[in-house]
Amino acid sequence: MAAGLRLGPLLRYVDWETGEHATVWIEADRPCTAEVRCLGAPPGEGTTPSGGDTSASGAEGPPDAPLPGAAKDAGGSARTFQIEGHHYALIPVSGLAPASSTAYEVLLDGRRVWPQDDSPYPPSVIRTPAIPAEGVRVSFGSCRWASPPAREHDPIGPDALDTLAARMVAEPESERPDVLVLLGDQVYADATSRETQRWLAARRDLSEPPGTEVADYEEYTRLYEESWLDPEVRWLLSTVPSCMVFDDHDVIDDWNTSASWLAEMRATPWWRERILSGLMSYWVHQHLGNLSPAELAGDPVYAAVRDTPDGTDALRAFAARADADPASVRWSYRRDFGRTRLLMIDTRAARVLDERHRAMLDDEEMRWLRGQALEAPGSYDHLLLGTSLPWLLPPAIHDVESWNAALCRGERGERWARVGENLRRRADLEHWAAFPSSFDELTALIREVGSGPLAPSTVCVLSGDVHHAYVAEPHWPDPEPTARVLQLTCSPVHNAIHASMRVGFRFGWSRAGRRLGRAMARHGRAGRPVVHWEKTGGPWFGNQLMTLTLNGRSAELRLDQAGTDRTGTRLLTVDERNLTNGP
Repeated sequence: MAAGLRLGPLLRYVDWETGEHATVWIEADRPCTAEVRCLGAPPGEGTTPSGGDTSASGAEGPPDAPLPGAAKDAGGSARTFQIEGHHYALIPVSGLAPASSTAYEVLLDGRRVWPQDDSPYPPSVIRTPAIPAEGVRVSFGSCRWASPPAREHDPIGPDALDTLAARMVAEPESERPDVLVLLGDQVYADATSRETQRWLAARRDLSEPPGTEVADYEEYTRLYEESWLDPEVRWLLSTVPSCMVFDDHDVIDDWNTSASWLAEMRATPWWRERILSGLMSYWVHQHLGNLSPAELAGDPVYAAVRDTPDGTDALRAFAARADADPASVRWSYRRDFGRTRLLMIDTRAARVLDERHRAMLDDEEMRWLRGQALEAPGSYDHLLLGTSLPWLLPPAIHDVESWNAALCRGERGERWARVGENLRRRADLEHWAAFPSSFDELTALIREVGSGPLAPSTVCVLSGDVHHAYVAEPHWPDPEPTARVLQLTCSPVHNAIHASMRVGFRFGWSRAGRRLGRAMARHGRAGRPVVHWEKTGGPWFGNQLMTLTLNGRSAELRLDQAGTDRTGTRLLTVDERNLTNGP
């Protein structure tokens, strides 16, 4: 029987150094050779697609018709590797041309499986930047429950990724994001849908822990299928490169919130399989695609998995090592988009949980972050720090988290420490503010990067997690950094927030909230933060995405919400602003 495409394709890495390389991720239903074949013409035979009749979004005719401005004879192939009976390939694509848009198809053992014959969407394309790149457009958000089937009512409203796909179909290709940054909770291992629960019930007894949560690798694959087989999202991820990082729900709510939490989880009979399966599935579905071809070539785990008929044992051993010794593995990574540098930071697995030495990042991880941010001053105009958890929260919530951290480390005695731990778990008090020394280190690093004659134009912290969106701007005692520094928080992509939390987040920015927060911080003997900040946009509630357009030293921000108007479901722009004074 011929191999079939089970999941994907996902366009992951696109090369911004030469404009010649990319990677495409797929899952097949059996072992095979996976191939990406580009359908191109030499650069110069036409113009870059822009939404007209000859563009990728408007082209008609046979699927192998050349696209104007595309690369000729580009493509690549890879043999699938096997994990837990599933078959994956990360296909390296070479021979692309800079400043081109190249339609592609996917073949398994020589048989075309993508695009689907009945697809209503434009061809999937690989768009490469001009070299040197003039700018980059980055869309970002977090927290996405899989959308229900189209025939079912969606109680939490339209999915922002679905509506982004619809906008892309209707607009010129030049208006598309250059990269989609997904900042955590791509899947919810601890909050499964009714359809998935019915599927789980056919496998095992849901009255036994972990109940309706996922238990093993096979159940994780169900979450990715449910999320990525959404037709709009499937096409979107096939044609917009993506950078991803996990947050807690990719594994479990409160993941690594404290040492006592971790000890309790490790004492349960189901946790070890859950954490190993979570790390394994994240490595396969998300992490591999974050890496460049050169990084993949030097990755010993990737080599070990591919060099054996079944890579399960090799990957499981890696996951076990990552769980036992988090400092032995780095999930953080760097991507450069012309003169924009993105540093994606692991704020979950790299934690130090000892209450007396509590840190969001271990020492080696912080050294890595400093080294990447400070490397070659003046070589980039914009620094993006991708961290699933916001650096700057509403001030009252910041103070509550620093107060809670002080209680948990014993500043008010053992009884208050027990109260603090209980509150920490119930209220999810685990952002940067809950790791005061790490907050101070990150704040100092941002100030250092943003100061001096070689400072970038902007330093933007991109975050999600809190199920609403806002813009916050910090201010330091003189001298202020020369760069414009901003906290840009955007979530959810597709999720909900309780009314009480809306009230709480609004209160957190108020004068009364600030006074209450300072009183609690004094009770915990927590010091004042070294920086002061104000909300300059929001809070906005709804399913939404932010988009940064960076050109030269200028930066523009747009917030779009998934909503409905007279024309139907679509992305509605609710805020636009220029973040810089540059041209």
